[in-house]
Amino acid sequence: MKVITISSFKGGTAKTSNSLHLASALTKFHKKKVLLIDFDSQANLTAGLGFNPDQFDSLAPVLQGEKKLASVIQKTSVKNLDLVPADSFLERIEVTGNLAGDRYSHERLKKVLQEVKYDYVIIDTPPSLCWLTESAMIAADECVLAATPEFYSVKGLERLKLFMEQINKRHPFKVSGIVLSFWNGRGKSNSAFVDLIETIFPGKIFQTNIRRDISVSDASIQGKPVFETSPDSRAATDYRKLTKELLKRI
Repeated sequence: MKVITISSFKGGTAKTSNSLHLASALTKFHKKKVLLIDFDSQANLTAGLGFNPDQFDSLAPVLQGEKKLASVIQKTSVKNLDLVPADSFLERIEVTGNLAGDRYSHERLKKVLQEVKYDYVIIDTPPSLCWLTESAMIAADECVLAATPEFYSVKGLERLKLFMEQINKRHPFKVSGIVLSFWNGRGKSNSAFVDLIETIFPGKIFQTNIRRDISVSDASIQGKPVFETSPDSRAATDYRKLTKELLKRI
């Protein structure tokens, strides 16, 4: 079982869309069994798959030792794609219940994942350097970073790298690549941003960029991946290519 964490230190980088579409592409086109974990209290991934976050348990009671992981896993409309939803209880979970007194609480997710068997587990993290993100990276074998060709997104990668380096000293994982989303091939500053990212993470930018496409937003409204709602769209094409590239790297 391979655990992949999707991370960013800035909102609006398509991190959640990347998580959803990499996972659904692995099931639909590569016949893999995938568990998606929404580890962000905003629960956008949960809503994007048609679930109401207020109706389902998240990992919160599992990490508190109150429930087993299998009891909070939900079947999605996509064959072989399961979901652990998110809810507001994930917010500041590390300072509540028995997690508050556990100095190794950030290692619990890694242990919990040993209870299930999938080909891949993909974890969508908050756009911040918090306990949830640290826990997800500790549990990960691979990390995919989400970014956009914008100044603040690229600067966020510098902070994220320092954060990851500290975790990697104790819990090694690999950065499998950086996905550039909302890509405009005619952007005047594209090469400058790419060059800057190369100085931070040399050789890590995926060749496949995810172009801006309204079909992704339309799909999320319907609670399905774009492969189901607009299979011939630019986004569907890009995510299929990105998934193939990711599989080659890992």
